[in-house]
Amino acid sequence: MSDLTSPVSKPIELFRQIPRQRSSDGVQRWPVDAVVELLELPFNDLIFRAQQVHREHFDPNEVQLSTLLSIKTGGCEEDCGYCPQSVHYDTGVEATKLLEPAMVAAAARAAREQGASRFCMGAAWRAPKDRDIDKVAELVRVVKAEGLESCCTLGMLTDTQARALKEAGLDYYNHNLDTAPEAYGRFISTRTYDDRLQTLQRVREAGINVCCGGIVGMGESRRERAGLVAQIANLDPYPESVPINQLVQVEGTPLHGTEALEPFEFVRTIGVARITMPRARVRLSAGRQQMGEAVQALCFLAGANSIFYGDKLLTTGNPDWTADQRLLGALGIAAR
Repeated sequence: MSDLTSPVSKPIELFRQIPRQRSSDGVQRWPVDAVVELLELPFNDLIFRAQQVHREHFDPNEVQLSTLLSIKTGGCEEDCGYCPQSVHYDTGVEATKLLEPAMVAAAARAAREQGASRFCMGAAWRAPKDRDIDKVAELVRVVKAEGLESCCTLGMLTDTQARALKEAGLDYYNHNLDTAPEAYGRFISTRTYDDRLQTLQRVREAGINVCCGGIVGMGESRRERAGLVAQIANLDPYPESVPINQLVQVEGTPLHGTEALEPFEFVRTIGVARITMPRARVRLSAGRQQMGEAVQALCFLAGANSIFYGDKLLTTGNPDWTADQRLLGALGIAAR
């Protein structure tokens, strides 16, 4: 019998040997090589470890619900190769004006009634003007009046703009790093990686919780996926919310036709995000509609504990709410 049981300890020992570092202030750092080693663990061992970490910090049978509303669509000056809202690509997305407060209030109310605890608003700007921030601040107050956590993603911010959003009551600001630093230039040329890091720092200094993740399935290597996770995990502190997006290919964008990411690789990415950022909400974001329920269930097992619900994420599709209710019910997962 000892021969049957002896291999069980090897994966755990391997994990303990993965090199991690601590900075002079005691904060754990994740070298890219260490994240690669996690990604390369046998699938069952990685998921087992991720579930262990998950249970140390969260109820394993609870998922946080967020709703995402596009408050200003299209017309963005950026050339992000994955985005149908860029003016650089012909995708059929028409530019719109900023939504009025009454429309946002109605959407927030509906989200709350369907069980959401956070309401996220996205606007397709490279960087908002101060007059735009004044209007968004009013929308933040509308959302807060409905009893929901508020989140915005508006592009690059100045210090003054970040403080104004904080004063309006903004709880979270989303600004994704998208990919590893060395891969970034393949997908975006109109904004630098450092631009993104500076906005994250301004948001953090303003006292707003950080929501920061990335997109996988853009043709990046496994090491580049590890580089993305390491970059996010090494933020000090790491984000409170980490959305992991799978590329949704839109005709007309440069990344349309990219070879699809193997589903288990996406689940591995979720597991590694959970291990390296144990107290963060790891959110299944774009791409759920293409995953299928079995892959989503594996993601929850790997430590995902937040989703966007609703039939659209900005401009791309998302599972309808009845399908999400059915899936969560089948898995015995409660929404909060």
